[in-house]
Amino acid sequence: MSRPRVVIVGLGDTGVLTAITVGKFADVVGITSKPEFVSGQELGLRLARPQAWEKDYRIAYSRFRGLDRTRIVHGSATGLDTEARLVRVTRADGSIIEEPFDLVVVATGVTNGFWRHPTLQDATGLDTDLGSPHQRIAAASSVAVIGGGAAALSAAAQIAERWPTTEVNLYFPGDRALPHHHDRVWQQVQSRLVRLGVGLRPGHRAVPPPDHGTHQLTGEPVTWSTGQPPTSADVVLWAIGRVTPNTGWLPDEVLDDRGFVAVEPTLQVTGHPEVFAVGDVAATDPLRTSARNRGHVLLARNIRAHLTGAPLHDYRPPPRRWGSVLGPQRDGLIVFAPTGQGVRVPARASDVVLQRLITRQGIYGGVRRRPR
Repeated sequence: MSRPRVVIVGLGDTGVLTAITVGKFADVVGITSKPEFVSGQELGLRLARPQAWEKDYRIAYSRFRGLDRTRIVHGSATGLDTEARLVRVTRADGSIIEEPFDLVVVATGVTNGFWRHPTLQDATGLDTDLGSPHQRIAAASSVAVIGGGAAALSAAAQIAERWPTTEVNLYFPGDRALPHHHDRVWQQVQSRLVRLGVGLRPGHRAVPPPDHGTHQLTGEPVTWSTGQPPTSADVVLWAIGRVTPNTGWLPDEVLDDRGFVAVEPTLQVTGHPEVFAVGDVAATDPLRTSARNRGHVLLARNIRAHLTGAPLHDYRPPPRRWGSVLGPQRDGLIVFAPTGQGVRVPARASDVVLQRLITRQGIYGGVRRRPR
């Protein structure tokens, strides 16, 4: 009996995990605009120490043992035909192909700043994306980081640690940053930022520049809707959470009023049980938390259940965000529980235990040292 054919559109953080898990019981085709896996995680490490970031967050697809049976198509999805069950793909040479499916998974994520975008790229484009922001920040004497979420805080901390003589200021709109984390998390992170010399500037709500100006590093003065005088810095990094779902290739009928994929608690697209969505693109809850919290595991279970006629289970979002905030620093990694308790993992243990054993061998099912 032939195995069902599942097309997964998007092979970023969530898409790769989904392909590895679903590939255990189905034939998987992965469609990706990148020539290799490029994570959207750990912005701060990517900016401050790009070579260290590449080691764990930029990986050739052929190194993942769990993707050995996945056929990977390098191209941009440009259309979904739910009646004919086809995904239309435009390849780098301009040719158009169609991939048939029994089930399809939308995992195309979101555009966020300059570090997460759906542009069809080759390896040279990835090199430029990685190297140019690092070089610009390295040459700056002052950096203003705009935003109060984990991406902004990790960027401020990593830049301050990597270049201690650079003036780094963090601007956020509320009395505290990390509004979706437990209070204890902010208290501990705040203390670490102060020790690193980051200037904390609460109560500053920025007026974003026009024409997608937040999707790049800027150098113009920042103006504030909260009444403060304009702020100048050599480099302004925008991490204000102004994300855009990568759903321009999908029909309007599967989207909500913000352009995210409208899903049921089972992660099936409303009105289309043969279409699933997971990750930042799926409107599961206000924070779209299926991108974390093992959303891919529930998705795989529900795909199998759908194929066999078994009951499907609902995704239940956690009440608070948890995990790492500042990312791996030179003295290790602090991981926060939902209760706000932080556990520090020394740098050596973080590399050997968390990355090599838990992440590469456990979560990803094995990552080769070199491409096949």
